[in-house]
Amino acid sequence: MWEKFRVVFSIPELRQKIILTLALLAIYRVGYHIRLPVLKDSSTLMGDQLQSFLDKVAVFAATDLRTLTIFGLGIAPYISASIIFQLLGTVWGPIEQLRKEGPAGRKKINEYTRYLTLFICVIQSWMYLRFTVTGESQKIAEGFWANGSNELSFGWQITCVAIMTAGSMFLMWLGEQIDEYGIGNGISLLIMAGILAQAPMALWELRQNITSNLSGGSGSNIGPDVLLILACLFVAVVFAVVFITMAQRRIQMQSAKHVRGRRVMGGTKQFLPLKLNQSGVMPIIFAGSLLMFPALIFGFMAQGLGQYWEGLGTFFNTLSSGLSDQGTFIYSACYIALIFFFCYFWTSIMFNPKEMSQQLQDSGAFIPGYRPGKRTADYLEKVMMRITYVGAAFLALVAIVPTVIASQFGVPYTVASFYGGTGLLIAVSVGFDLIQKIDSHLLMRNYKGLLEQ
Repeated sequence: MWEKFRVVFSIPELRQKIILTLALLAIYRVGYHIRLPVLKDSSTLMGDQLQSFLDKVAVFAATDLRTLTIFGLGIAPYISASIIFQLLGTVWGPIEQLRKEGPAGRKKINEYTRYLTLFICVIQSWMYLRFTVTGESQKIAEGFWANGSNELSFGWQITCVAIMTAGSMFLMWLGEQIDEYGIGNGISLLIMAGILAQAPMALWELRQNITSNLSGGSGSNIGPDVLLILACLFVAVVFAVVFITMAQRRIQMQSAKHVRGRRVMGGTKQFLPLKLNQSGVMPIIFAGSLLMFPALIFGFMAQGLGQYWEGLGTFFNTLSSGLSDQGTFIYSACYIALIFFFCYFWTSIMFNPKEMSQQLQDSGAFIPGYRPGKRTADYLEKVMMRITYVGAAFLALVAIVPTVIASQFGVPYTVASFYGGTGLLIAVSVGFDLIQKIDSHLLMRNYKGLLEQ
């Protein structure tokens, strides 16, 4: 393995790409900790319930939404804009036509995505700032208040919005520079860097719990036996995630024979690979995000209506607690149901059996036993429905693993989150993509890949 790393860094072009990527990621991590000038301390800005909400959203935002920094919004606006245009590409004719125009159309869509990202940044930063800082005089440094008020002055609100918007656009630019001059997918690497940056804090928290337990303290049941079980579970979960991420359903297809002069071409057998987890981590992201809003809404309704009708306030408070506590049955059931729904929804958007059948027919290939056209499209749709069910079941299992570990073994959720959920899936997917990009450079120079023996 060390010899392979030596070979990787002995290639000048590949070495420059890796060093540039690490340097840009280091710049991102520096800005991650630079807070806005209006805040006077490093305390978090939210209550416990809202902090839990923002912690989950921050997994794919590459930032810490509990504190206001120059990268306070992360790359969430860019991801939202990209998802919007992906959805529009399936339902709106002009965007769908641009997607079919090749590189020129994709370049135009990327331009529109940047404009939409800028608009979303302004709106989100303004709402985020107003919601977190307005009226919180104890969190604002001296000299930033409005005259005769304990709120942040309008001029400094505009300044903070501009700083956070510029920070998100700079992160988008960093991701594009990594795509063009570095190695790997820039946006994905930023997200993975934000996820892996939480590992030292989680390990430190785990160490504190183990130390207190071994010294006879209370409040922690993490002994050597539990630690061994956690280590084995981590290896098993990572192995399962890797297996399902790389799993494919290969459909045999055959190209038609055709004559060129005196030679007969074609007639070869090939395979059409269909990924078992076609939708990636998007169902978990959508399900987790959508499930947070009812809990917040019911919580606000309980506070507002509880003043006039105590019974109604208690009812909404019970619903809010059931949907916000990850250990409850109602939360787990709704979470799993939403994951299954979004798996089929996202797969239906990204995978078009009619279009794939038409492409096979145009290229002169066919699936043995099925006529080109509608019969082939129906068969592909049937196969995709079956393997999507398996992929959805796997995603649901991985999504609830952190909750089970946290509740059964008394492990802090920051530690249990590395055993499944969005973070682990993103880290594994981005890791494999990065290895494949490095292997492509090695194979071009007749070296063995990193995973080859």
